[in-house]
Amino acid sequence: MTFQAPKGTYDILPTDQPYWDKLRKVTSEVAKKLGFLRIDTPIFEDARIYIRGVGKKTDIVEKEMFFLKKESEKDINFVLRPEFTAGIVRAYLQDGLVNYTHPLKLWYEGPVFRHEQPQAGRFRQFYQFGLEIFGGSLPVTEALLIKGTFMIFEKVGLKNVSLKINSLGCDECRKEYRRQLVLHYKKHQKEICSDCRRRLRTNPLRVLDCKNPKCQSVIQSAPKITDYLCENCQNHFHTVLELLDELDIPYNLDEHLVRGLDYYTQTVFEFVANQGSDNRELSIGGGGRYNNLVKTLGGKDTSAVGLSLGLDRIVPLMKAQKVKAGEWSQNPSLFIVSVGKTAQKKALELYFELLKKGFSIGEAFARGSLKSQLRAADKSGAKIVLIIGQQEVNNQVVIIRELISSEQEEIPLNELNQEIKKRLK
Repeated sequence: MTFQAPKGTYDILPTDQPYWDKLRKVTSEVAKKLGFLRIDTPIFEDARIYIRGVGKKTDIVEKEMFFLKKESEKDINFVLRPEFTAGIVRAYLQDGLVNYTHPLKLWYEGPVFRHEQPQAGRFRQFYQFGLEIFGGSLPVTEALLIKGTFMIFEKVGLKNVSLKINSLGCDECRKEYRRQLVLHYKKHQKEICSDCRRRLRTNPLRVLDCKNPKCQSVIQSAPKITDYLCENCQNHFHTVLELLDELDIPYNLDEHLVRGLDYYTQTVFEFVANQGSDNRELSIGGGGRYNNLVKTLGGKDTSAVGLSLGLDRIVPLMKAQKVKAGEWSQNPSLFIVSVGKTAQKKALELYFELLKKGFSIGEAFARGSLKSQLRAADKSGAKIVLIIGQQEVNNQVVIIRELISSEQEEIPLNELNQEIKKRLK
C-alpha cells in the first residue's frame, strides 16, 4: 500500500524551497524594516473566537473550520486556525500587548487550515504572511500597509500585480445599504444561486462575494455601497485614495469588493495578479480595516487594520514569471572520502572541523567503498576531494585530489587549512 498526502495538502519539495526561502526572507525583512514585531500564535484556537469575531454566518464558520474535540474538555471546541487575525486579537488582549506603545505593528507567517472542498489554488492547509496594526485610526495606516506590500512584490521580483479597493463604511452606513441590496436581490431571486438566496437571509453583503457565474450580472447591477457612505467614512476613503495617488500606487475602485469576513469596516482591498495568456485574475492577498474586532472579543474600542498574503499562490507566480531564487542544491567546494573504520573516524572529525571553519564540504560516508564515494564526489560539483585511508591516518596526512585534472598529492594535516584556501582562490 502506498500512502498519499491528505486531499487538499501538498509537500514542499527541495526543488521549490529556494522560492519559499526567498519569499519568506523578503517578507520578514520588509516587515522588520517597517517596524513590525513578529508574533506566533497556536495553530488551534477556541472556536468561539471565530464564531464571534469572523462572523457566525460566514463561509469560514459555516463550512470551513477543522474542529478538534477532546472528551475531557467537552465545553470547548478547538479548531485549526482558519485565519490569523482573530487569534492575534486574542493574543493582543490576553498577553498584555494593549500596554505596548501604539500604534502597535505585528507580523506573522505560518500555516492556516480550511475544511473545504479543494480546488485549483485552494488547499486545506495553506500558508500566509500578514501584517497587523493596532491603534492606527488615520487613513495613512492603510496607505502604509499597501505600500509596504508592494515593496515586498518588488523585492521578490513579482510583476503584474494590481490593487482593488473599496469601502464598506461603518455600521451606520451599512444599514441602509443592506436594505437596498436585499431589495435589489429580491427582484432577481430566480437568477441567483441557492447559496446567494441563503446569504440574502443570513448575511446579505456576502452575496457580493459570490463567484458563481450565474450571479455575476446581478452583482454588477447591484447598488454600490460607496453611494451610501456617511461623511466620516467618505472622507476617510477619499484620503486613503489620495495617499495612494501620492505614493504612485495604481488601483482599481471595485465598488462590489467586500472580502469574506464580517469584521471588516471602512477600507477593504485585494492584491490581484494577472496570469496566463488570457490574463486571468488571481487573488494573492488582501485585507482591510477592522475597528470593531478588538471590542467584539472583549477589549476596548481599538482601531486596527491588517492584511495577509497567500504564499502558496505567490510561489507558483514566481516560478511562472521566472523569478531568480537560487539553486535548490548547493555544490560544495570540497568533498571528503574515507577508506576503512579508523579512517572514517578521522574523516568525520575533519569534516566537522572544516564546516566550523566555514568551508562548504560534501560527504558520502554511508556509501562505504572508495569507488562509490569518488563517484558521488564527481557528481557533487566539488573542486577538491580529500581522501583519508589507514596509511594517511598513521602518517598524519591527507591526499588532496583536483577533480578536473585528477592530480593529487599528500598534505600534512597541520598545513591542510592553508592549502585548501590557496587552491580554492
